Amino acid sequence: MNNVIEKLAEKIRGRVITAADPDYDNARRVYNAMHDRKPRAIVQCTDSADVMAVVAAARESGLELAIRGGGHSVPGFGTVDDGLVIDLSRMNNVQVDPIKKVAHVGGGATLGDVDHATYPFGLAAPGGIISTTGVGGLTLGGGLGYLTRSCGFTIDNLLSADVVLADGRQVTASDYQHEDLFWALRGGGGNFGVVTRFEFQLHDVGDVVGGPLFYEFDDAAAVLQGYRDYIANAPEPLGCFFGWQIAPELPFIPGDRVGDLFCVLVTCWNGSHDEIERVFRPLRDFAEVKAEMVDVMPFPALQSAFDGMVPEGMQHYWKADFVSELTDAAIEAHVRYGEMTPHISSSMHLHPINGAAQRVGADETAFGHRDKNFAPVVAGIWSDPADNKANIQWVKDYYDAIHPHSGSDGGYVNFMSSDDDYRAAANYGVNYERLSVVKASYDPDNIFHVNQNIAPANRV
Repeated sequence: MNNVIEKLAEKIRGRVITAADPDYDNARRVYNAMHDRKPRAIVQCTDSADVMAVVAAARESGLELAIRGGGHSVPGFGTVDDGLVIDLSRMNNVQVDPIKKVAHVGGGATLGDVDHATYPFGLAAPGGIISTTGVGGLTLGGGLGYLTRSCGFTIDNLLSADVVLADGRQVTASDYQHEDLFWALRGGGGNFGVVTRFEFQLHDVGDVVGGPLFYEFDDAAAVLQGYRDYIANAPEPLGCFFGWQIAPELPFIPGDRVGDLFCVLVTCWNGSHDEIERVFRPLRDFAEVKAEMVDVMPFPALQSAFDGMVPEGMQHYWKADFVSELTDAAIEAHVRYGEMTPHISSSMHLHPINGAAQRVGADETAFGHRDKNFAPVVAGIWSDPADNKANIQWVKDYYDAIHPHSGSDGGYVNFMSSDDDYRAAANYGVNYERLSVVKASYDPDNIFHVNQNIAPANRV
């Protein structure tokens, strides 16, 4: 097998990092510190030719293959023991065409890379709430974030993709070439190949009005009920998600409230600033706002505002659902377990996925849950591995309490944990069978299986 690594190093321009290299431990590290895996080699690809060579080496040697973009995968899909890791982080170039409002984005770019390139033109690609998130993983799973209600999911703004396939070829998938692959990429996860370039439709997004509103925990039920009713028909330029937050030490938090548990609404208004009072007034009427940091800011500033809450190297364990209707019984369960939020970085986020996202048909892309209104995620995030058992149990208990009220068996694939493999069919929803047929066409041997995996149709 060492011969495989040596031959690979001769074929590519990027670095092939093994345990013999002094920076091996740094190169193998991923965002979720629970995953301390030791790949045979991490290949820092510089272009599609490098990626093609690594895929060929994995196919011919039988070594397992993991694909890493931003490295944020909670289940640790960006790494593997004793296999090959395609590290795309050096392929992070972003080219913007401001006339066509289009961006060409390298497969290793982060949201921050895209925001940096697009903001000077008053443009943005929809997706995400943390700037260090990798564009590749976020997009292939669907891509929800601040702009979902007004611009749809990230996949709804994908125009084309260059993809290295399991057989070593690179193809371009779009509405008029490899259409079945293009359909599957939009929500089917990393099952079909390595995307080396994305082409996105951009939207007019400059300075937004946004930030968090903090409410007393005791008002959480009223805030959730008001939020549920308002967001159903709120103006679509309003992005707004609910969450729990142990108050950090920040200038707008009263000193005697640092460490207290609040409920929050995190907002992003990408409409006329003249309408701010009208749009935000209902949010302020749910209950008394105890602290806030809502202001006019560049969109990249909002996108990166919470990066510090979730630094690399934390322990992560998450559970997620899709929700058709947020019932009063569900709200009661949320409040009961939200009160037990164990760490300043842990939370439950309730993301709205209505508006523009629901105007795309369930069969137009592989994202099979277009009829759902919310995507909740119980995100356990903490620093000390000694707390793993208790924090994981909080996430599981919270999920078990809210899941019976979800009206759905599936959840957002990008919010899954490593023990959620059994949920794959439900997570892809009504499109799973079609996805398995496309999988059989492009990856019949399931080389790309280190993901929320779709079994090829001939293996089902």
